[in-house]
Amino acid sequence: MLLSKVFHSQNSIPSDILKREVTLEIFIPRNLLGNETLNLLILNDGQDAQAFGLEETLNELYEKNRLEPLVVVAIHAGDNRIQEYGIAGLPDFLGRGLSAKLYNGFVLTELLPYIERQVKIPVKGKKAFAGCSLGGISAFDIAWNNAFQFDLIGVFSGAFWWRGKDLKEGYTDDDRLVHKMIRESRIKPELKFWLMTGTEDETADRNHNMIIDSIDDTIDVIKELLKKGYKRPEDINYYEMVGGKHNVATWSKVMPSFLCWAFGRKTYLL
Repeated sequence: MLLSKVFHSQNSIPSDILKREVTLEIFIPRNLLGNETLNLLILNDGQDAQAFGLEETLNELYEKNRLEPLVVVAIHAGDNRIQEYGIAGLPDFLGRGLSAKLYNGFVLTELLPYIERQVKIPVKGKKAFAGCSLGGISAFDIAWNNAFQFDLIGVFSGAFWWRGKDLKEGYTDDDRLVHKMIRESRIKPELKFWLMTGTEDETADRNHNMIIDSIDDTIDVIKELLKKGYKRPEDINYYEMVGGKHNVATWSKVMPSFLCWAFGRKTYLL
């Protein structure tokens, strides 16, 4: 079935957990019959949805019949973003991410039930959580620890440098918190991963190996996943964009590739 353009609405949900009103951008395909297998994508930093050109991207993919029916829910970050995003229970060396566990609770116990009520049609297809930069590791953390709710993880220029020890205090690569979480996990969640970096994400190079840290840190995440038993390319897709920068303009260019990897019609994958 060829779907028409998406219906876009801005909603808000009062969160008892976060003690604030959370704004959402919701994109639902028009002309759903109710018998489709509906998929779900939750995005962090939903305040950037317009800059992402998300509505236009979805419309174009539907017009080309490249996308399965998909609901996208983009969560606006609050003023406390630096505390709500991160790794639940593992704040970084400056104490950032202290509210990540609360944000996790919001997604699971407030947002997901709200989406079910709002969409009406049951989401019986794949569920993904994605984000950019710090929002990317937040998405990774929530999906990794709640794989009963999610199937796919998407991370654009993830802040995988997020660490428990300052560089000046005897830091080693073992202090990176996402890598630590994967390494110390006793389980291997049933998930698939789409990880992206840009060759111009940054200029920092901690170990002076002529490879920027964002690429090093992402490749090391992949190595940890491989040690867990995940396979490439079956479970892990790595997208390195030449000239890609740490900004929305770059991420918007690769969004179609992520969407088609995650929810593309099999005969129309990019």
